Amino acid sequence: MNFDNYKVIPNYNTHRTDLFLADDEDIQACEQTLNITFDNNYKEYVVTYGSGILGGTYVRIYLPETIVLTVDEWKKRINEYWFWDEGAAVLTKEQVLDSVRIGDTFDGDEIILYKNEYYILPRNSEMIYKAGKTLEETINWLCNSGILTEAFSEREFEPFDPSEWGDKL
Repeated sequence: MNFDNYKVIPNYNTHRTDLFLADDEDIQACEQTLNITFDNNYKEYVVTYGSGILGGTYVRIYLPETIVLTVDEWKKRINEYWFWDEGAAVLTKEQVLDSVRIGDTFDGDEIILYKNEYYILPRNSEMIYKAGKTLEETINWLCNSGILTEAFSEREFEPFDPSEWGDKL
């Protein structure tokens, strides 16, 4: 995995670099609760970096606890406000509702995991994008593809206390 080139920077509000990490028990509990299996990249990311924002406030990967706490509300919202019909050849609505949201972007695009592959539900497009089989591939796709945002190479990680996200998820 190529997360070694990430640089932890101080949180914008607190000016601290404290990390808010998951542990193996958190990951296993989430996997069992939601009947999913995370790839090793996701596991390494949340135990090494944890909760925060990557790429100059662009990518946010959720801790396992956050995924579990928000899954029902997220699925209800997706069911009610579905608009990704152009992406039906990639994933159907039923498949998306059978997936798990593991993160998002500053722009409101959602990162989901379905059958051990990552997909993106863009906020401003009716298309669905397959982003990768690992979290690393997915982050690289988000930051380098130039499809949802201008490509960038910066990989700064700003830690963020997930309890401060509140209703921003």
